[in-house]
Amino acid sequence: MSKLDSTDVQGFALRGYNFPLARFLFLRIPNARNGREFIARLVEHVETGELWVEGKPHTTVSVAFTYAGMAVLDLPQASLQTFPVEFVQGMKARAGILGDTGKNAPDRWDDVWRQNPVHAWLGVYAQSAPELEEKCGEIKALAEATDGAQVIGSQEAAALVIDGKISRKEHFGYTDGFGNPDYQGVNRDTQPGQGKLSPDGKSWLPLATGELLLGYADEAGELPAAPVPHLLARNGTFMVYRKLHQNVAAFRTYMREKGELYPGGEKKLKAKFVGRWPDGTPLELSPNHEDPAVVADKNKNVNFTYANDLDGARCPFSAHIRRANPRDAFGFTGRLANRRRIARRGITYGAYAPDSEPVDDAERGVIFMALNASIFRQFEFVQQQWIEYGNDARQGNDKDALLGNHEGAGKFMIQGSEDAANPPFLCARLPNFVELRGGDYFFMPSITTLRMIAAGTVDPR
Repeated sequence: MSKLDSTDVQGFALRGYNFPLARFLFLRIPNARNGREFIARLVEHVETGELWVEGKPHTTVSVAFTYAGMAVLDLPQASLQTFPVEFVQGMKARAGILGDTGKNAPDRWDDVWRQNPVHAWLGVYAQSAPELEEKCGEIKALAEATDGAQVIGSQEAAALVIDGKISRKEHFGYTDGFGNPDYQGVNRDTQPGQGKLSPDGKSWLPLATGELLLGYADEAGELPAAPVPHLLARNGTFMVYRKLHQNVAAFRTYMREKGELYPGGEKKLKAKFVGRWPDGTPLELSPNHEDPAVVADKNKNVNFTYANDLDGARCPFSAHIRRANPRDAFGFTGRLANRRRIARRGITYGAYAPDSEPVDDAERGVIFMALNASIFRQFEFVQQQWIEYGNDARQGNDKDALLGNHEGAGKFMIQGSEDAANPPFLCARLPNFVELRGGDYFFMPSITTLRMIAAGTVDPR
């Protein structure tokens, strides 16, 4: 394997930033000449994957483009025609494939995603509100000075602040952010359980670099489909951006009502829906109670498999974390799941609603971003086959209990055991706990590629 040059990869692609504040800017590029000038000046602000030897920066900037954005920048047709079809079509055109229908349908999305296409996404993360404003001001000044981009929409996002402290929880009350994959050549803190199982099933190894970045071999030993020339694709990745609104009132009402009927109670019912207790303890490691020691232990909190729970008695087949990453549940030491892994980046948006207070219908949820070398083979497969369809989990048409587009008609079968405290239990008439508010597919180029685009030197010959 060729060595990964982290200075040529956008830092957002290699690791989660874990900043408390973010703003996502959605841009229109008026024409190729001005757009290139804007990119030439913007690239100096873009964070690379280089390790922070002098500590965490105050802000970071990342950039990615839709197919429409790449086209308006006047890339050669011979290059544009080699982008994967799902990227060319975009997320809105793939709604039927993804199960984005009903309340999740594109005609109900936020205006910025329903109207003229977004050309570029800018992600700005910051440690404080003044620093966020200052950096966004710099970016907007560049756009105005070059007349190379117009901000047509934005999304504020921030980690929840609970009891005066920055929290890892999301609006449903679950501790989030476990288990992003390890990849060969990517220098980051690693934990057992984040990569793939070794052939003997006794240890964990990093996934092939080509499952995340273009230009490297993937788990099949092949180069993922990528645009030409090679330099245009190398060290780049594809990003899926989805704004997921959380129906907190509906979730709390459902859990309270069903929790009164479920022998394990409301808290255990919540754990069954996700596969983790609200504090982050995996059901596989502690099926009957939360265990803070497990959550705090990086050698344990993602270090588990489903080989000894093939009947779903500990973690139900349709629990969210089992559907999104089945690990070894299909056998073959997890090899069937290894090619479906994605790197997740997420941050909450909207006001936190404490459990003790009534919940209004304000917009709140999670900005979900997935990074993968193949949108079709990775994100789309997981969304279509494992989130919105249950056959691989032996659940027929049943969807992911938490994220599924149930439209009031879904059900969630909780497998149980002979233990009276852990009986089988059926949850019927599932509402949509989560609704899609929009998004699109983006290409996140390398630093070299950004400079090539800016200089107009992309040449497929």
